[in-house]
Amino acid sequence: MKISQKGLYALQAMMMLARHYHQGAIKIRDVAYEENLPEKFLELILLELKNARIVESVRGAKGGYHLRRDPADIRLSEIIRLIDGALAPFGDAEQLRVLIDRDVPHRALYQVFLDVRDAAAHILDNTTLADLIVEPAPRSSKGAKKRRNRKKRKESASILPMVVGGQRG
Repeated sequence: MKISQKGLYALQAMMMLARHYHQGAIKIRDVAYEENLPEKFLELILLELKNARIVESVRGAKGGYHLRRDPADIRLSEIIRLIDGALAPFGDAEQLRVLIDRDVPHRALYQVFLDVRDAAAHILDNTTLADLIVEPAPRSSKGAKKRRNRKKRKESASILPMVVGGQRG
């Protein structure tokens, strides 16, 4: 699976709109500023999301964009498929199944690709915008040391490079 920069920006913008879901329409410039995204590119992305009826635009002084549905009803797979297409490393699941049936010497390889695609699809189909914006509750209350360790892990995780479009970003 390959997520383009456009796909990443779309997910970031949708997360911001989800965080502000009950606040009404948010101006493009505010989304761009809060998420550090290029405003002109964001306009095109939001227009695409609007045409897919995921977001809605409001005109006027209090205008902007807001989610058409509750964040708990918008799955990551829906956004990624809209912006970047199929979730498989190449083609879609049906193409992989055809290759599994026809290309016997490479059947095991294509099955691995299908398994990867299915696992990714399962995770993305079962993760909503609401899942991304809610802070998980601590698993245990074993004291301040665990909280400090968790904070350190979170800080170190935020500096890890992310692969976007096959390149480190």
